[in-house]
Amino acid sequence: MSQRKGELTGGKVLAIFCSIFGVIIAVNAFMAYSALSTFPGLEVQNSFVSSQGFNDRLARQRALGWDIRVEVAEGELKVHITDPDGAPAEVADLTATLGRATHTRDDVTPDFIYQGGSFRAPVQLDSGNWNLRLVATSSDGTEFRQRVSFHHRERGA
Repeated sequence: MSQRKGELTGGKVLAIFCSIFGVIIAVNAFMAYSALSTFPGLEVQNSFVSSQGFNDRLARQRALGWDIRVEVAEGELKVHITDPDGAPAEVADLTATLGRATHTRDDVTPDFIYQGGSFRAPVQLDSGNWNLRLVATSSDGTEFRQRVSFHHRERGA
């Protein structure tokens, strides 16, 4: 029996099968490597230690009744912190890290100044999703921590 040209043989089926699964495995390996190499890391060093006293800290933070609003316009980041009455909250200290949710290479620490009832800092942001991880201290020493996620769209984009 002679083989005709273009006939599908067992060897060809095996080669097709191995090629398809080879591509699938290569793509999965690349995606796993990309996910792991761009993961920003841990939120806290020791989650057990961090969890001790969490409910007490949360209760003190909620007792402040603060509301946070973030806006970015014309190269300026504005953080509005208001008390339960809607008036600017009495904030003794504010620090924050601004960055992407998926990596840390764009992280910056804005240099805030208090002006007109809000904290302001110059920033240059690309379009997309951003996180502001802020730590504020009230005038009585209560620490307030919050992560604010927002979407920024450049003008003309």
